[in-house]
Amino acid sequence: MNRTIFSVGLAGLLGAGAAMAQTPPRRPHHAPMVMARRAAGHFSIRGHLYPPELVMRNQQAIGLTEEQKEAIRGAIRDAERRFLDLKWSVQDASETLRGIVDQDRVEEREALEQLEAVLKAEHEIKRTQFQLMIRIKNLLDPEQQRMLDELRGPGAEAPEAPEPSSEF
Repeated sequence: MNRTIFSVGLAGLLGAGAAMAQTPPRRPHHAPMVMARRAAGHFSIRGHLYPPELVMRNQQAIGLTEEQKEAIRGAIRDAERRFLDLKWSVQDASETLRGIVDQDRVEEREALEQLEAVLKAEHEIKRTQFQLMIRIKNLLDPEQQRMLDELRGPGAEAPEAPEPSSEF
């Protein structure tokens, strides 16, 4: 029972997610975290950046040039290569952590060090996604950005990051 509670708690802790790219809506259990951040007055930057899917879906509507399309495709290719490596790192670190906490007695220092490895890899995924959206925004002119803002809808933000694929 304690192992189940610990695993559920650890999975919730690691639910910080990986991506700021467009994904299905977050699960309801994340609503308290989102509401707490908003209540604390955190400024959301997601509404000021453009996920690759939004730009690709509206490339004709915003008048992307061939040069912009090629530059965006290149940025996406670079990010996807990095995502693949990072996903492997998260899975490897998660498996190791799972093995540590699966013992009858958990070595706390070892578990916390391994947790740091998992969180570091997940942090790098978020950083890479953020970097990709910055690069995309910098390739768009102000009019294209305005058009994407309108196409996204009033007050809309880029969706929350998805759950990391690691499970314990």
